[in-house]
Amino acid sequence: MKTFVPKEADIKHDWFVVDAEGKTTGRLAVVIANVLRGRNKPTYTPHIDTGAFIVVVNVEKIRLTGNKEEKKIYQDYSGYSSGRTETKAKDIRAKHPERILVQAVKGMLPTNRLSRQILTRLKVYAGPEHPHAAQQVQELEFNG
Repeated sequence: MKTFVPKEADIKHDWFVVDAEGKTTGRLAVVIANVLRGRNKPTYTPHIDTGAFIVVVNVEKIRLTGNKEEKKIYQDYSGYSSGRTETKAKDIRAKHPERILVQAVKGMLPTNRLSRQILTRLKVYAGPEHPHAAQQVQELEFNG
């Protein structure tokens, strides 16, 4: 019996849309990371990109559990000495609400070149509108 490895021509990247309104950040990020990698498909191969495109809308209404709104700190480093900045989650939600979900999904992907390529297929929008209607996006069911 031979091992099946999907060819580039056989891989179909579907488009899914997720409404993040009222959803918990971490639980939603797990589902999105798995679909981006293609782990929901029977042809999943860890070293080949078999995943789908994900469009996430209403990210400004995503939920952080507990007191993470006040206590969670996002760190950024510019590369220069004393170039580290710390920002609270409530400040990031006010300026760039998309970054909360993108950082959560990025943390759940492996750290390699393939995951950087996979992350480009994640499209995140703060409001309910998105410009990807032409791709015939399907609703991704998620209970959590």
